[in-house]
Amino acid sequence: MAIDQNVEELLIMGDSDLIIRQAQGEWETRNVKLIPYKKHVEDLSKRFKSIEFRYIPRCHNELADALATLSSMLPYPGNAHIDPLEIQIRERHGYCNTIEAAPNTQPWYHDIKKFLKTQEYPEQASGDQKRTIRRHASAIQSNSARSRCNQNGKRNVQALEIA
Repeated sequence: MAIDQNVEELLIMGDSDLIIRQAQGEWETRNVKLIPYKKHVEDLSKRFKSIEFRYIPRCHNELADALATLSSMLPYPGNAHIDPLEIQIRERHGYCNTIEAAPNTQPWYHDIKKFLKTQEYPEQASGDQKRTIRRHASAIQSNSARSRCNQNGKRNVQALEIA
């Protein structure tokens, strides 16, 4: 593909340190099955102005692994043209770009705090929402009770305040 598009400079990244070092010529290729591939890479390398092989640890190559897994699940449509994917790295997650804070809204814990004070649910709360509020309130109360006493059994003034 790179040859067909007249690419002159090529950067090849891989998560196999062995293969990258063999392609760079740093290590010898001893596996009989890999020698023809190594020769093919050498032949192809001559068609580029510059070519660089770069090792990327597998833990930093999650996107490539995900794309490889995805591509192995999809049938190849024969001679149909597939446009390349354009992937942009952003400063923050994509879902952060879609969230807009509504003006004058209560904090996320408002309903839990109100429940702890009044034992009342919001008027529009569904059964699932009520159960979630109770679960969070129960967790806050149990954490509050645990934080009231230190190791000596003495009262801790840094206990959780619900007010």
